[in-house]
Amino acid sequence: MTATAILAREWGAEIKKSARQPAFALPTVLMPVVFYTLFGITLARGDNAASYLLATFGVFAALGPSVFGFGISIATEREQGLLALKAVSPMPGFVYPVSKLLMTFVFVAIVLAMIYAVGIFAGGVSLSPRAWAAMIAVHLVSVVPFSLIGITLGYLMTSQVAIAIANIVFFLLAILGGLWMPVFTFPGFMQTMAWALPSFHLAQLALIAQGMVKADFLWAHIGAIAAWTLVLTGLVAWAVRRARD
Repeated sequence: MTATAILAREWGAEIKKSARQPAFALPTVLMPVVFYTLFGITLARGDNAASYLLATFGVFAALGPSVFGFGISIATEREQGLLALKAVSPMPGFVYPVSKLLMTFVFVAIVLAMIYAVGIFAGGVSLSPRAWAAMIAVHLVSVVPFSLIGITLGYLMTSQVAIAIANIVFFLLAILGGLWMPVFTFPGFMQTMAWALPSFHLAQLALIAQGMVKADFLWAHIGAIAAWTLVLTGLVAWAVRRARD
């Protein structure tokens, strides 16, 4: 069996396993949709509120499945000895994390489709095809840095500690990153803190894609995400080596 065929089977198994765990699937799928409907549609103020929050809540949609799907599941499976079993099996080493990453993309794509539908039909969001394509690309790319954070938590911590830390990281990135409410409504020191978070830069890129924010700091945001990705990739590599030792 080829590595591609093994990856396809492992990916399918990850999707089935996650779908059969409502405690994971339902909150990660429904929470962003419910929150966007509440804040972006029901309580929205201003003509552009639904469009603005669609950009930021799209990043939020990638946050939960990435952090919790990776962090908690890897920590749990590592404690159960599943990772050790896979390590001595003929399965290539890259299959396990890549299959989880692909599974996360599937869940995030489902959530995004639901949020987009709410924005279009309930919020009257209307964007050009180019703006839609750019925003969707940003939302899907958000899975990568968030998943790297989850992998790090999964390999370095026990499942109980991973749950606690993942919740802290989740709310920190969501609130201070400006995913639930615009950053410009924050006090000055919180606006400064936001610049240190990948969620803020991803949200700004999504807003730039929409044309809601000027592109003056486009490359600063791209550079920040690239830097976060490189640092997190190095951290993941170290965490994986540490776990094997």
